[in-house]
Amino acid sequence: MRDLHADTGYLLYRLGLRSGRLFNATLEESGLRLRHYALLRYLSSTEGALQRELSQRLGYDPSAIVSLVDDLERLGLVVRKAAPADRRSRIVALTDRGREALRDTDKGGRRVTDELLAPLRPDERAALHALLLRIAEPGPG
Repeated sequence: MRDLHADTGYLLYRLGLRSGRLFNATLEESGLRLRHYALLRYLSSTEGALQRELSQRLGYDPSAIVSLVDDLERLGLVVRKAAPADRRSRIVALTDRGREALRDTDKGGRRVTDELLAPLRPDERAALHALLLRIAEPGPG
């Protein structure tokens, strides 16, 4: 096991699995999964997004986006609207109910983050966040 713990990539993988399990357990109360939460979180920062944009931004297969949006639409958390520039394209937007659900799930998300990062001091948490941002969203080149 020591050899695995020397591999940063493996440690990130294990942390991702643990984070996903904890997050999904928290979201389960609301009938959502982590992928739903990610989609809602992204939509909260926009006035709406094309489904293909959601696929690109979240890194999910386009067919998965369709299924996730279907789930969220059934729950009344998002709505599909015709895109003004191209009536064949659909814009997905957060509903008021979706914003409310996101506020509720954010509390659980903060609890999960606090549990995962409990061994770290506040300055270490900030440093980890900054480093993760750098490697999660690499710039051009």
